[in-house]
Amino acid sequence: MKKITCMIVEDEPVSQEILKRYIADCPQLQLVAVCSNALEANEKLRTDPVDLMFLDITMPKISGLDFYKSLSAPPDVIFTTAYPEYAVTGFEVNAVDYLVKPFPFDRFLKAVNRLHAPEASGFASPGFILLQADKKMHKVNFDDIFFIEGMGDYVKVHMADKTLVIHYTLQKIQEQLPASKFFRVHKSYLISLSRIDYLEGNMVIVNKTQIPIGQTYRSDFLSALQK
Repeated sequence: MKKITCMIVEDEPVSQEILKRYIADCPQLQLVAVCSNALEANEKLRTDPVDLMFLDITMPKISGLDFYKSLSAPPDVIFTTAYPEYAVTGFEVNAVDYLVKPFPFDRFLKAVNRLHAPEASGFASPGFILLQADKKMHKVNFDDIFFIEGMGDYVKVHMADKTLVIHYTLQKIQEQLPASKFFRVHKSYLISLSRIDYLEGNMVIVNKTQIPIGQTYRSDFLSALQK
């Protein structure tokens, strides 16, 4: 089995040691370098590119997020930080996962195993996604979502008990959701397949709401329903 080369970018020695120990316990991982800041990591990547970075968000001089955005050919990334409110920032760069310190080994392993999972993207777990709205971080279960409506740089996430308005594009949020559960039926609509009431003409009814089926999406949508 080809090993996944990885790098730790972390300014706290204690956190470095925990990550080094966890990586050593994962036979699929090969630690290439341990860097204390983004500038050191940047130089190391020039000579030793890696498949995966464990990257702390809050570091001196330049944040982990800003550093990652600056890379022209960035490796996959799993963010680490002590501040849960930073989780949503990972959506901007399509991170594999986000670990809140202190995290146990089983949570670390779950993040690593998501690296090449078909539906692994952003911070969507097997059952929920984290979304920021109204200055709060909301845990939204996949099963609670009826449909998502795109409005330019914003989306409305429609659920039974509430609707969240998120500063996010429909395409980006689609990438965070499992393709087996959600389907794009129109340039402005993404629906939960399990929440469909019925189809009528060029409309799909979800929670008593009529949603148009775009001509370019119709064939693939009907095929998905028959699987």
